[in-house]
Amino acid sequence: MSRSYRVGLIILGVLSVADLASPLITDGQHPPMFIALIGSAFGVISIVLSILAWRGRSAAAVALIAVRLLSALTAVPAFTTPGVPSVPMVLAGVFIALTLAGVIAVLSGFRRVAAASAR
Repeated sequence: MSRSYRVGLIILGVLSVADLASPLITDGQHPPMFIALIGSAFGVISIVLSILAWRGRSAAAVALIAVRLLSALTAVPAFTTPGVPSVPMVLAGVFIALTLAGVIAVLSGFRRVAAASAR
């Protein structure tokens, strides 16, 4: 398992755990509670996929990338909805940036992991 793959999985895993807390930190509007609950569900799924990907399951890594990108998409309305305070906007931007960094790191190390699991 390459270093970039591990770092990417760690980033995506930490974001997954952070998703679990979103219903507890929302004011009900920023993000709306239903978005926070969806994020929490993505967090649970992502934690399971992170563990499986860490153990070398390449299909889990692909699914993890898809789920984390969907989770990041739930943060995009912070930039398109009028009246969103600046703190949630900044947090949404950081969340999206970290998701992209984690995905890129996993993908850059993915080739080696896939080749090793094929043996």
